[in-house]
Amino acid sequence: MPATKKTVKRSLLVTSATLLSLSLTAAPALADGSPSPSTSPSATPPADMSVVGGERLGRPGTQVDLGSGAPVLPKDLTARSWIVADAESGDVLAAHNAHWRLPPASTMKMLFADTVLPKFPKSTKHKVVPSDLAGIGSGSSMVGIKENETYTVHDLWLGVFLRSGNDAVHVLSAMNNGVERTVKDMQAHATELQALDTNVVSPDGYDAKGQVSSAYDLTLFARSGLQKKDFREYCSTVRAEFPGETKKNKKGKKSRESFEIQNTNRLLTGDSDISTYQGIAGVKNGNTTNAGATFTGVAERDGKVLLVTVMNPEKNEHNEVYKETARLFDWGFQAAGKVQPVGELVPPKGVDTTAQPGATASGGTPEDDRASSKPVAAATGAQSGSSGIGIALAVAGGFVVLLAAGVFLVNRRWPLPDLMRRRR
Repeated sequence: MPATKKTVKRSLLVTSATLLSLSLTAAPALADGSPSPSTSPSATPPADMSVVGGERLGRPGTQVDLGSGAPVLPKDLTARSWIVADAESGDVLAAHNAHWRLPPASTMKMLFADTVLPKFPKSTKHKVVPSDLAGIGSGSSMVGIKENETYTVHDLWLGVFLRSGNDAVHVLSAMNNGVERTVKDMQAHATELQALDTNVVSPDGYDAKGQVSSAYDLTLFARSGLQKKDFREYCSTVRAEFPGETKKNKKGKKSRESFEIQNTNRLLTGDSDISTYQGIAGVKNGNTTNAGATFTGVAERDGKVLLVTVMNPEKNEHNEVYKETARLFDWGFQAAGKVQPVGELVPPKGVDTTAQPGATASGGTPEDDRASSKPVAAATGAQSGSSGIGIALAVAGGFVVLLAAGVFLVNRRWPLPDLMRRRR
């Protein structure tokens, strides 16, 4: 399809989706003014959902077009919603209730990170005051931040990505002029990304009335965040050292030791009943009472980079969200090139979609950017942590991921070629 016709078609789809989203939000609202989807959604997807990315993505049920030689989808998928997409081209290979607006849990932290991460240099230091930690939900996941202690922004992001620390989210939100300001920033960024299913109430994903997203939107957040080098490094870090509490010894001398934190993404770390997934490189998991288990992952195999999002598996088995994600990854890598896309991941508003494959954000060749890219090493120091990208690709065959130098939010070009690169 010529570029102009494709652009017109995309614009029409987004316009109709925007109107549909507005109508859904305007339908019976809660007393506090938040939209009608609640933190306890129906077990049945709505008949009318957003059509951002394509009309088929707005249909309930599974959407897939199997071509010759394509493998069938896994039979034992129980998630309410899921999506498999090509991270680079944006093609949606298959989806199930992709636009169902559901509680996102801590996968909402991907939008938080994509919104706030560029605002503060990682070396910036911040002393925590009591008000920074106010309003954290009961039973929240915490990394262990203490009042009157000083942390770098780098420390705080490790707490967000590895331990899903709501305390780290609240401290960073305080640095960003407060939770209310951060929520507004996140909502504005979601709109820019054309994530029209998303309504942000809390920056950390904690269950809140009216807080919803969708498998489609969470995949947009991951794809956007992965354009940022720091985001890629944090979401792929397996373990790191985190500053502890300052203590005095018997002689009154102060000392501050650190403790190890590990990533809670079980496809990155493995667990008793699940192995580290071959080629996994992030991104974020979540789990709350109302959301159930949620997860968005990115993995690379044989030069293909896929994004998979899974929301709320009904099967009540340990690590089920990761097991279903792994099966969808396996299917996606086998099905790539053998299925017709059922939709697309739309680019952010105002992004140039005419960039030609093989061009880089700097205007040179992929080889030019490759020469200046730095691999994410499997470091063990407190500053960089241990990277899951290096570990995952070592399992895959000894390759090292080289990260793209360009950031589309700066260069305004899309798609950004070679989201993740590797060389021998």
